[in-house]
Formats: sequence, structure tokens, C-alpha cells
Amino acid sequence: MSAKETKKGPKKEPKKELKEEPKKALKAKRVHHVSWVFKKYREECLPVLMEQFKYKNIMECPKLDKIVVNTCIKEATSDKKVLDKAATDLSQITGQRPLLTKAKKSISNFKLRQGQPIGCCTTLRRLKMYEFFNRLVNIALPRVRDFKGVSNKAFDGRGNYTLGLTEHIIFPEIQYDKVEKAMGMNITFVTTAATNEEAKALLKGLGMPFRE
Repeated sequence: MSAKETKKGPKKEPKKELKEEPKKALKAKRVHHVSWVFKKYREECLPVLMEQFKYKNIMECPKLDKIVVNTCIKEATSDKKVLDKAATDLSQITGQRPLLTKAKKSISNFKLRQGQPIGCCTTLRRLKMYEFFNRLVNIALPRVRDFKGVSNKAFDGRGNYTLGLTEHIIFPEIQYDKVEKAMGMNITFVTTAATNEEAKALLKGLGMPFRE
């Protein structure tokens, strides 16, 4: 080693510039939207049901499980475009794409073959179910001409209630000018109630306008 190297010491290597690692993107927090119909059920309906039917546990209280919206178009046997238009309207009303339902039997008088698409159906749960219930009760049904309430006799004995509508144009999502022909539909409210009395008390507590 030379004398210069001993005095000055070994040459230092230049520092390498550290590249900054890109910051990880913060995960967006999920905002759980709760329908006011569910809030009404939890805050107002549950205490009334507990007191009326003397439930010992809050888990015994009936609740709304799902809503099934079903429609059948007889013109679909001759014109497939009618069924496509009905499926589009049903998706606008419910906010969910419906499934096509097919005929189970062949009926020659109606020119119907087994397996032929004849209607459409959709099943709503959770948030979409409560939002649809809200629009049906507070917006659609009051638009029915001479509306005096829904029937009290449409229960099936197992806690389920079926409501029939003759025209789907009562929903504000449907543009009346573009509808060629109004279609009817059946709306089934499936609950966990064991009796008709419990199911009626539940739906009435949620805001269903039963006929007096």
C-alpha cells in the first residue's frame, strides 16, 4: 500500500440513491347503505311483535326473507320480442336482471310447447328487497286508481303473501309513452312467519296498506 492510501484511507464508493417505493393505495372503506324500511323493522316493528305475540327471544320474531316478482306473457308464444320487452321492463322495476321461465307442459289449445319461454321472474333479497318494498308501498300502489288497500285474504297459510297487479305502468321507472301493452305481475312476499296472523302483523308494521 502506498503512503497516500494510508493517510487518506480507502476510497469511499458513492452512495446509491434509494428509490422510493410507491405508496400502497389506501383501500376504500365499504359504506353499508341501510334502507329505512329495515330501520323501521328493527326500531319500530320488532318491539311491537315481541309484545303482541309474547316472544321470549328476539330471534323468534318473523322477518321478510325475500320478494319474488313473476310475470307471464301469453303473447310470447307468437312473438319473442314481447318477452324481451317484458324482461327489460321488469329489470327496470326491480333493479335486477330477471330469469326467463319456461312452460312445464304442452297445451295445444294455447299453442304452447313444453320448454318454450313464456314469462320472466326475479328474486330480491337484502337491500334490493327493502328498496323495492319501499317503492311499491309508498309510490306505486298509491298511483292505482281508486286504491283502497290490498286484500287481507291472499295469505297461503305458511306466512307468505301474494299481491297481484294488473298493470306494471304504476311504477315510476316505466315510461308510459313507450309501453305498447301493460302487463300484469304477481309479487310474493316470503316471510319466516309460521302463521298468517304473524305475517300480516309483520307486513303491516313495515307499511303494507291492508284493506280495512
